[in-house]
Amino acid sequence: MINYLQAKNILRKARIRIGNENISIKNSLNRVVAKDITSPSDHPSGDNAAFDGFAINSNDTKKLNKKNFKYFKIIGSIAAGDKPSKKKVKKFQTVEIMTGGIISKPFDTILPIEQVIFYPQKKNPKSIIINQSINKYNHVRFKASDYKKKQIIIKKGTIIKPNHILALKTLGVKKINVMKKINITFFSTGNEISNLDKIPNWKVRNSNSHYIESLKDNLMFNFKNGGILRDNHQKLFKTKIKRILKSKTNIIITSGAVSAGKYDYIPTVIKQFNISHFFKSVMIRPGKPILFAKIQKKVIFGLPGNPISSAACFRFFVYPYIEMILNLKYEKPIQAILKNDFTKKKFFTRFIKSKLTTTKKGKIMVELLPGQESFKINSFVKSNVWAILPFNKSKFKKGQIIDCFLPDQSNLILS
Repeated sequence: MINYLQAKNILRKARIRIGNENISIKNSLNRVVAKDITSPSDHPSGDNAAFDGFAINSNDTKKLNKKNFKYFKIIGSIAAGDKPSKKKVKKFQTVEIMTGGIISKPFDTILPIEQVIFYPQKKNPKSIIINQSINKYNHVRFKASDYKKKQIIIKKGTIIKPNHILALKTLGVKKINVMKKINITFFSTGNEISNLDKIPNWKVRNSNSHYIESLKDNLMFNFKNGGILRDNHQKLFKTKIKRILKSKTNIIITSGAVSAGKYDYIPTVIKQFNISHFFKSVMIRPGKPILFAKIQKKVIFGLPGNPISSAACFRFFVYPYIEMILNLKYEKPIQAILKNDFTKKKFFTRFIKSKLTTTKKGKIMVELLPGQESFKINSFVKSNVWAILPFNKSKFKKGQIIDCFLPDQSNLILS
């Protein structure tokens, strides 16, 4: 039996390749950028007003003060979206301008509406009175001050989120190059598994497939349910694998039938193929019987049938593998202060259902919840993170810092 770090090293060496594709921005949420995305234009596209007010030429105000003031004739109005006027502007003339309106020469500064003195009255004024020297470029948003044309907006290896979509649409990007989605085919196993709502006490509801399918949008993969393999379906499973090897599926996942029981046939069937990078059983809890193998250009993960064991193994084996082949950065753990003592077997890595909270002083705390047995889902419902207790250490004391991972989102969303 190998340890968790050794298993992860095998996964790194068993990389499979997937291609890229161009997609519309509207379909890009949670996709991984394959090539740097650059801005097709300057943003802002022209100098414009940051406030409602009046556009003036700052040179016209250089010698003005309360004793030496001038009337600036109002010659027009500019709203956001108006085409800039090419009308010749004389000295001591001004235009009303709204936020976002384009500023064109000779105007080079903005007098905010709150500071304006209207003449002869505020309603239907003919002029404004300026009795001070006004600096150049007051309240001006400069062309290309946010993004310059061809400047990188989003780097490759980034997961597209709603804030990215806002930026891309603002800058006029229509399509982007992303990594293709991983295609997963999932099989449940066992005579006890049932898709019925009402079951006798010798049956088990099929929850694992639904749980993993529910992660597909957050964790970036397509999901195909391959159905339930019964205890006498060894030949059927072998036939299905042969078909999958010719399909677009990238990852095969099974749940159950990977331990050492009479009907645990997944390892036996897998070994009938030309496999590499194989491991079976890892020093972890929950999920010790996990299996992995590379078959040609596909890989297979044999997860335990217990729902919590299956969930833990998907999060800490399958998802890191998905991150790797999508060329994502390695996730950084959330580091939290332990609220309670815990003891485990020294050479086992433990994935612990845990509750993350913050104190009034802003400290991040984590409680290792009671009910860590792999059949107990109550503690999983109450948890909001997995805490990892590494091997080579058995006692963990209140106050020490440990690593935590979100259960149904990548920690990359926090970076």
